[in-house]
Formats: sequence, C-alpha cells, structure tokens
Amino acid sequence: MTGPAHDRAVATQAPYGPAVPAYDPEPSFDAVPERARWRYKAPRAFWRGKAVRAVAVFTVLALCGLVILAMVREQTGTEGFLVGLGLALLPVPLLMAAFRWLDRVEPGPWKNLLFAFAWGACAAALVAIIANTFATRWIATATADPSSADTLGATVIAPVVEESAKAAAVLLVFLFRRRDFTGLVDGVVIAGFTATGFAFTENILYLGNAFGEDQAFGTSGFASATAATFFVRIVMSPFAHPLFTVLTGIGFGLAALTARHRRIRRIALPVLGLALAMGMHALWNGSTAFGPWGFYAVYLAFMVPAFGLLTWLAVWTRQRELRTISGELPAYAAAGWLSAAEPLALSSMRARGVARDYAGRTYGAAAARAVGEYEAFATSLAFLRHRARRGAAGPDFMAREQELLHHLWQRKEIAGPALTYAAQATGRVWTPPPYMNYGGYNPYRY
Repeated sequence: MTGPAHDRAVATQAPYGPAVPAYDPEPSFDAVPERARWRYKAPRAFWRGKAVRAVAVFTVLALCGLVILAMVREQTGTEGFLVGLGLALLPVPLLMAAFRWLDRVEPGPWKNLLFAFAWGACAAALVAIIANTFATRWIATATADPSSADTLGATVIAPVVEESAKAAAVLLVFLFRRRDFTGLVDGVVIAGFTATGFAFTENILYLGNAFGEDQAFGTSGFASATAATFFVRIVMSPFAHPLFTVLTGIGFGLAALTARHRRIRRIALPVLGLALAMGMHALWNGSTAFGPWGFYAVYLAFMVPAFGLLTWLAVWTRQRELRTISGELPAYAAAGWLSAAEPLALSSMRARGVARDYAGRTYGAAAARAVGEYEAFATSLAFLRHRARRGAAGPDFMAREQELLHHLWQRKEIAGPALTYAAQATGRVWTPPPYMNYGGYNPYRY
C-alpha cells in the first residue's frame, strides 16, 4: 500500500498478530493484483470458470432430483407423494430459519446454503436410497434372513451411507468455497442445511408410504400410520438428521480454524466428526432393538440432551464470534481505519440494526444497504485477522485484507457516523473509570 502516509508509517504493529496497514485518506491497495478486480484470484478460462461449474452442479442436482422424484412417487403413488410432500415441508422453514439466525454474525452466501439443501434433498437422498436398498437386498440374499437384513441395514448400513453422502456437501463447500467457510458456525450451518434437505426427502417417502398403508387398510384419524409417522418424524424429531450431520460440520469447522501446517489434525477432525455422526445415527436407528420403549428411552436419555448441548454450543459459538470482532477490530481502529466506537458497535447485533435503521431514515435505503455491507466486510476482516493469528489464514492474506479494507474505505463516509451513533444509542461506548489516569492511554492498544 502506498500513498502520502507511506513515508510516515508503513504499518501499525499490533501486539498480537500481523501488522495492520497504516491508514491513508487516499490509499492505494497495491497488494491486490489489478487483474483480480477485488476477487483475489485472476479470471480463469471460460471452461474453468464459475459459470460452467455452476451449470454443471445445477445439472447434476436437477437430474438427481428428477430421479429421486420418480423413485419416491413410484413407491408412494401420486396421492401419497402429494400428502407426504405437504407434511414434510412443514418443519423445513423453521429449521432453515434457525440455522440462518445462527449465521447472522457473518452470513454465508445463500448460494452455498441452497446448494447444501439441494445436495441433501437430491444427491444424498438418491445415493442413500440406492445404496441402502442394494446393501439390504444383498445381505438378505446372503443370509437368507430378510428380517435381520433389515435390522442390520438400518443400524449399520444406513448410518454409514447416509452420513457419508451428506458429509460430501460439507466437504465440497469446504474445498471450493473456502473463503466462505471460516469456522465452527459455518460448518454447523452448512451441515444443518444439508441434513434438512435430506430429511425433507426422506420424510416424503415415509409419510407417503404411511398414507398408502392407511388407504389400503382403511384407517384414519389419530390411529392411522400417517398420524403416528407425522408425530414421530415431524413433531418429536425434526432435528434428528441435522443433529447427526452437525457433528460432521463441527469437525470441518474446527479444521477450518486449525493452523495450515497441522495437516494431520485438519484431516482427523472431520473424520472424527463423521464417525460420531454415524455412531449417533446408528444408535437412533437401532433404538427399537432395545424393546418397545427403547425408542423413547434413547430419545429422552440421549437425543434430547445431545440436542440441548449442541444448541448451547452453537449459540455460545455465535457469541464468541461477536467477542472476536470486539477483540480484533480495535487494531484497525488504532491504525485509523475505523473510529473508536465502531468495534464496539460491530460486536453487537442490536447496535448493527440501529446503525442500518439510522442510515435508512437519514439517507435512504441505499445508505442502509451500504451500512449492512460495511458491517459484513468488517466482520470478515475481524475473522481473517483472527485466523491469521492462529496460522490458519491462506497465503493471500495481505491481498484479502486489503480488499476488505478497500470495501470499508468506500463505505466509510456513510457507515462510520451511523455506527458511532448506534454505539452511543445502545450504550456501547468505552468510558474510562474515574479513578485511573488515562494520560496517553489507548483503550484499543491491548
């Protein structure tokens, strides 16, 4: 970075972590290649570009969706399929909203989330149906015992196949959308959306088959198989599949936070998470083998506490992200990129909302949108610096940092005053206690 301030100071050295570039009223972000156009990587040939990859992924998922649609409809019939579709859709918006709320601090792109959901609903479900059916039939033929084959398929084969198929979506996002996959919350959210899509398709199949059974035997009301299936899968355990796959997501999230030179740990953590997901899934599927009350015993003694623990972990991690913002951004405030109040405002979801509302009331919708973008870029900058201090940032750290600073600089004139106002309005202003001598003290130095 060059400019008039270059001769005065090249950077402000923070006590922990890499140096912070010195602020200049007219900075030149020379670490970012000109050809990259603020995308970090130079444009690729068309056949290797994003458009071709997006079309290929969409085509594969669409084909999987058509095949799985035909297979489910064949098993359930048209009427059963429609009933199953309507009932299975009910928990989907709630689960998606919960995972999206968890991701509010640094929201991931919707395209990643929609890909994860589509992969779970189409590709993973298709792989699971084909592999589970083939394996169960092969075991039944080899052992000449169809009942034990069904039990073995549900408790051993299905957990391995289904969790591996769902984990593939998390792996793909981790590998090919690495700049969007930065920590624990990202792993939980991607895994949650994938499992929600998978459970959606699976619920259509189970509910559709239950409806067909009721039609065949003429049962209806609360005693019907449809009502029982709906109560167990939609009311009692809509979180079951997300709970399993979130363990895999946690493994990938921890790997994203691990220093790049610790390769064994970066590989072992996702594998361990996947193994735990398979084990929990196997316990859940095999609960009926413990007797008529085995399902309820496993549900109350294991599933509910595990769900509560993982929910607490996810919320705690979200709060930890806010603490990361308040801990990392003061270095940029000390260097002049942010005002003194901005790190405190940016570490509060309430203050963020107040800043956007203030900008919208004062300058219009475009200003509110600019403040929202500023908050997102500042959050990414804080997480980038946090990963750099842990040795988990990539070799393009300097270019990435300068790109984010560039976006902040472009919106500073509008967002700075709005966030300062929000900090004052919400009481998030650093005030020195009266009993200390603050001569020359910078609250953002430590």
